[in-house]
Amino acid sequence: MKRTRVVDLIDAESKDFDVLARGWVRTRRESKDFSFIEINDGSCMRNLQVVVPAGIEGYDEMPRITTGASVEVSGRLVASPGEGQKNEVQAQRISLIGIADPDSFPLQKKRHSFEFLREIAHLRPRTNTFGAVFRVRNVLSYAIHTFFQEKGFVYVHTPVITGSDCEGAGEMFRVTTLDMNKVPMAEGGVDYSRDFFGTQSGLTVSGQLEGEMLSMALGDIYTFGPTFRAENSNTTRHLSEFWMVEPEMAFATLEDDYALAEEFLKYTFSYTLQHAAEDMEFFNTRIKKGIIDTLQHIMESPFEVMEYTEAVKLLSASGENFEYPVEWGSDLQTEHERWLTEKKCKKPVVVINYPKDIKAFYMKRNDDDTTVRAMDVLVPGVGEIIGGSEREDRLQFLEDRMKEMGLNPEEYWWYLDLRRYGSAPHAGFGLGFERTVQFVTGMQNIRDVIPFPRTPGNARF
Repeated sequence: MKRTRVVDLIDAESKDFDVLARGWVRTRRESKDFSFIEINDGSCMRNLQVVVPAGIEGYDEMPRITTGASVEVSGRLVASPGEGQKNEVQAQRISLIGIADPDSFPLQKKRHSFEFLREIAHLRPRTNTFGAVFRVRNVLSYAIHTFFQEKGFVYVHTPVITGSDCEGAGEMFRVTTLDMNKVPMAEGGVDYSRDFFGTQSGLTVSGQLEGEMLSMALGDIYTFGPTFRAENSNTTRHLSEFWMVEPEMAFATLEDDYALAEEFLKYTFSYTLQHAAEDMEFFNTRIKKGIIDTLQHIMESPFEVMEYTEAVKLLSASGENFEYPVEWGSDLQTEHERWLTEKKCKKPVVVINYPKDIKAFYMKRNDDDTTVRAMDVLVPGVGEIIGGSEREDRLQFLEDRMKEMGLNPEEYWWYLDLRRYGSAPHAGFGLGFERTVQFVTGMQNIRDVIPFPRTPGNARF
């Protein structure tokens, strides 16, 4: 018999055929001549009821088939007479695959706090909430790849280990094989020439710079991979290891950039609501009421495009008592972004042309010499979800900006070469994948939307 997923058996229209199902026991109850177990294999939220008659092959193992145990069941799929379930399996044989000691198994049939479940991250995917989180994460991943592939973007892999700090913020994890007890020194500091790569290197904070290189040869590209930030932030929105989606378009402007961002968000949200409907209904009912309406509103709304200067004027005149003062030249805070999207515009907002002094070195300078062609896409409920820009494609401007920010142009020689040989306007953006999963599901803590969170002081599992 062919193995069948639980979701396919639960939703099967035809009945009375032999099946083979495997999964983990969620519940078990006894009757006079029968045992009833519910199993789940992670393919959906719902459990499959299995009726186990006394006397069938394997029935003598029933006392050890407890919550958390893994089993294999062969039998016949029939219509269920019980309420709330369409089908059930009449078992003809049951096999205990792996026991779960009922005295020590931590996931008994009761509510567990998310804080507790983080302590047992190796088991928490078996719960309803985290099973749903990781299925939605899977659907979102597929939607991202589908969107870019359908638009002709080339998927590229940028390095995890790099000698370039994309953000210029010095928040990289260092990669070294040097003996920390006998670090070789040279004039001016550590002698990195004796390290594994012969130079100072670290884990990437972004694949953007390398992505630009590939875009200047392949046209429209995107990366989707892990990035790392050695920032000592213990908040519900920060991780030390996270995944980034970073498209880059050749011969493109800022206007092309935010048009792509709007289309991208609408596509991925629509795809997720369509292909993860059961799990999204769970989040809408149990985690954050109204999240489906929020996503649909974003999908149906044309995004508002607003100059940074105009945004500051609106915020200053709002009469709101913001925790952080609003003034030209300061970055917008989450409270400012949410006011713009939730109270002023009541829809997503794209803020463009930020002051150059609060943005990265690679963003293209405007003619006013005070702002850059940057953008942030803001959505209701969370604020910024995408950040991007048109890149500086003029060699002298880029070199000058690097020097202004204390960066050594010689360390970015290859990046500057892209401006020496066939330079072209190009633009791109970055989307933090975990923050997107967090937004879509309504989960309050970013540690709960990645299987194994890496945060300051924590690298367990």
